[in-house]
Amino acid sequence: MDVRQVTSAQWPVVERLFQMYVHDLSEFRGTLPDPTGRFVFKNDRYTPYVDDVTGDHAGYLAWQEDHPVGFALVHGILEGPQMIGHFFVARGVRRTGTGRDLALDVITRHERPWQIAFQEENPGAARFWRGIADTAFGDDWVEERRPVPDKPEIPPDVWILAE
Repeated sequence: MDVRQVTSAQWPVVERLFQMYVHDLSEFRGTLPDPTGRFVFKNDRYTPYVDDVTGDHAGYLAWQEDHPVGFALVHGILEGPQMIGHFFVARGVRRTGTGRDLALDVITRHERPWQIAFQEENPGAARFWRGIADTAFGDDWVEERRPVPDKPEIPPDVWILAE
């Protein structure tokens, strides 16, 4: 697997993978596609990565040969804390170490502090991110729960904090 920063020409690849990512989240959020069959991410949390001119956002694509197999979108690069805003690995490579390698690669590219959010009701994500935190930060991390902005109807997110 090769992890590369997303170029301007590759954002359409990320956008197509993003549809699968939002589809995966729909299991836990109860969201449905719009009338055109596309999933729309509320509050447009994807566009700031594509349109960033400040250098505060970055995208990374994981590749196996010429196949994109995952992405990580990071923000807070300029002033921190760094945050993985969105993370996705294609089902065909899950549980092969690809997600672990992608997450650790991205975390090591940026200095602390780090914050990573996940949903406790997604047991696979909870297990995955706690394992990543143990590997990347050792015992030097904590968890806290935070309400999801503008979504009081869903459970709070769990945040991993590594100073």
